[in-house]
Amino acid sequence: MTHTSVSTQGDKTRFSMSLSKGVRAEIFTLAGPYRIIIDLPDVAFNLPDGTGQSGKGLISAFRYGLFAEHKGRVVLDASAPVKIDGAKMVSDGRGRAVKLELDLVAISEAEFGKGTGGGTAAGAPPIARPSVFDDQQVSKKNGDKPLILVDPGHGGIDPGAVGVGNILEKNIVFAVAKSLARKLEATGRYRVALTRKRDVFVTLDQRVTLSQETDADLFISLHADSIASKTYAPVVRGATVYTLSERASDEQARLMAEKENSSDLVAGIDSSILNQETEAVRSILIDLMKRETSNFSTRFSNLLVSRLKSSVSLSRDPQRSAAFRVLKQAHAPSVLVELGYLSNASDAKLMSKSQWQSNVAKSIVSALDAFFDKRTARTAP
Repeated sequence: MTHTSVSTQGDKTRFSMSLSKGVRAEIFTLAGPYRIIIDLPDVAFNLPDGTGQSGKGLISAFRYGLFAEHKGRVVLDASAPVKIDGAKMVSDGRGRAVKLELDLVAISEAEFGKGTGGGTAAGAPPIARPSVFDDQQVSKKNGDKPLILVDPGHGGIDPGAVGVGNILEKNIVFAVAKSLARKLEATGRYRVALTRKRDVFVTLDQRVTLSQETDADLFISLHADSIASKTYAPVVRGATVYTLSERASDEQARLMAEKENSSDLVAGIDSSILNQETEAVRSILIDLMKRETSNFSTRFSNLLVSRLKSSVSLSRDPQRSAAFRVLKQAHAPSVLVELGYLSNASDAKLMSKSQWQSNVAKSIVSALDAFFDKRTARTAP
């Protein structure tokens, strides 16, 4: 894909994209929030930075990226209930390129609920198990070496926060994750796995499943924050370490969990599926509060904050807790690290530097060493 455009004519909004060749597109709509999903096989996105951050007519914004192996996805955010009024592939006449044109018109909520949206959630393809699960090559146990599962947040269709200079959260945290994995492996003390090994989308629940399947000893989810306020963006900065709790430690922590928990919606997954949280999942959350897993998570959070002081600026309150979906794990201590604010020019500049990323990784390794040294000492005869 090399070009996109959004235009209006009368009551219609047209979204078009230029492709090097014709492909079979799957197109459907979703509610909660209203979105139009376009799935394309084997597509590469060669678009300028910042593409899709604003829209026109019925499209407020859009995003794109790899949703699964050999499947690209474009998600259009609709400002109201819509239906697909027409979709066609138009050739350039020379057989070299085609343009996909999609026309949208507004409809009522009642009409949308009746399935007149030109493709409803029921028609959405199932969420595929990413191949990143299959190439981990992690043995269940390898002597006494603990397995550290590093989770670079977002990815693929989900860019995460977009910061100063169109810096994408998914790229920053992936760079830190790779640096951390290399340093952990170099110690010879740990086994290491990543929830994603390239720019691909992985659902929150799939990340937790991978932690369970690999029998991880500790789970670290890496993220970067951003705020929209032009008043506070220049001054709010610093890293924060979050642990799981049923009730958020404060309003900011609650809002952060709400934002990170919406990652799957950003990628175009049916909200009705996400809301089907089983009683078993709820009981796990309650049970976690009674388990030593929660205490171990807090202990590691303490160590991590103390080590991060040497390499990054910390937020005003660097230890918080909330009900993050990706931290709902009964089997392993887990933390979510917001490395800084991409909306802050100073933080964004630092986070983009490889030396800063390396220093952060070193601090995390130091915290892990201290954490497992204490656990080993406690379990020694």
